[in-house]
Amino acid sequence: QTDTGSTSMSADPQIVVIGCGISGVAAAHRLVKSGFHHVRIVEATARSGGRIKTGRLGNNIAEIGASYIHGPSEENPLFCLARDYGLLDPKALTAENQAMDIDERLPWVPNCPALEMFNELLNDTSQFKNQEETPWASVGHFIRSEARQRAAERWKDKDKSTRKLLLCAVSAKLKEECCASAAHSMDEIDLVGFCMYKGLSGLDCTFPCGFEGLIKNLMSELPADLVTYNRPVSCVHWNNTKNGVNTVIVECDGGERIAADHVIVTVPLGYLKKHHSTLFCPPLPTHKLQSIHKLGFGTCNKIYVEFDSPWWDADCDVIYLVWRDEDILDHVSDISKSWIRKMSTFTVLKPSESHVLCGWITGHESEYMETLPEQEVRDSITELIRTFTGNATITPRRILRSQWFHDPWTCGSYSHPAIGCSAQDLENMMEPLPTKGSHSQPLQVLFAGEATHPCFYSTVHGALLTGWREADRLISHYSCISQ
Repeated sequence: QTDTGSTSMSADPQIVVIGCGISGVAAAHRLVKSGFHHVRIVEATARSGGRIKTGRLGNNIAEIGASYIHGPSEENPLFCLARDYGLLDPKALTAENQAMDIDERLPWVPNCPALEMFNELLNDTSQFKNQEETPWASVGHFIRSEARQRAAERWKDKDKSTRKLLLCAVSAKLKEECCASAAHSMDEIDLVGFCMYKGLSGLDCTFPCGFEGLIKNLMSELPADLVTYNRPVSCVHWNNTKNGVNTVIVECDGGERIAADHVIVTVPLGYLKKHHSTLFCPPLPTHKLQSIHKLGFGTCNKIYVEFDSPWWDADCDVIYLVWRDEDILDHVSDISKSWIRKMSTFTVLKPSESHVLCGWITGHESEYMETLPEQEVRDSITELIRTFTGNATITPRRILRSQWFHDPWTCGSYSHPAIGCSAQDLENMMEPLPTKGSHSQPLQVLFAGEATHPCFYSTVHGALLTGWREADRLISHYSCISQ
């Protein structure tokens, strides 16, 4: 799947990949397997994997970054790769698991009208696919307006307090949906843009021994000296004409200058938003800059909490936190006082003997949480759980949290279609430089990463495919030249 056969090349170009996350590794892997000899990755940090990062909490695997294979089925290249490397649980490989539809992802939840209605509303967003205009400003606006209306019709026989409680459960689901989009609020998500995302069949699964195993396997098939670590890039100088040859110069912190024929940029969109003005010389074309600004990039963090013994049922998979005074909203007012209320769910880590929950939190509250001392976060979680259970003796043994917003090389978690963002913006994101019609050497700067995939943005399989896509762009370019 990653080997496209050897390419007969009239030239053996110098190719530099910026970033050693999954898209950078995938691009380098594909190029090396296709016979390119001068491929090099420069990585700002001391490790490979980027937003794939596996940690430990006691004896338990804890994914600091990517957690799931979304839609583990034959059409998901990440699933196929993980299966071929022998990294998955036998259950994830069953035909039944691969055939599961995404709408069946809550088989453990008893018949709950609020959940049913929320999933129905999410499905109803598909009617806006490819539409020019919609009556609603955002996904959040649509869900809230429709939920109130449908609640009034369907639950008219229920008493007022029950109706209110059901709407509070819809609120909890809205917060959970914010985590899926790494958005502060679903009011930030474009309704038409939301429909660009393509779900794959299969019940989301994890890597029993950690997501980083995938990176290790891919890296083991690359030359040992291919990656230079702790080497941040300060500027990509492109469109230079020296001695009649266009050469891209990758300037690193510390002054090293690497001459290349092609550079594949795989930095996260959050980093690009913050540093594009210094990262490229000359600056990026206007339409590309506009798309970088229009695409959203937010923060979703996890807080792992370990207990001496479980206070939840043995067959429990997910715990929803529903507040009685929050009907139909997905954000919290005073962040410093009530940031913990933005935590939407706890998922139960398997195997069950580990007694670990993973709490999910997104948006400005999530970014604020990163700044607090660990003990304060632990105290807030303890208070939260005691409030919901009524048990004042529950005390977490320890916690482990992610802090993606303050990670200087990512500046957040993953991308989403913000208001006003369209398919054209994702096209612009992946367009190589110089743009078509230029007389300069083609394909000087190429772009990969999850935020450059037209329908799998925000996912690891999207990032993987974009790395292969840009490698294939160069492979076919040299195949054409040599024919």
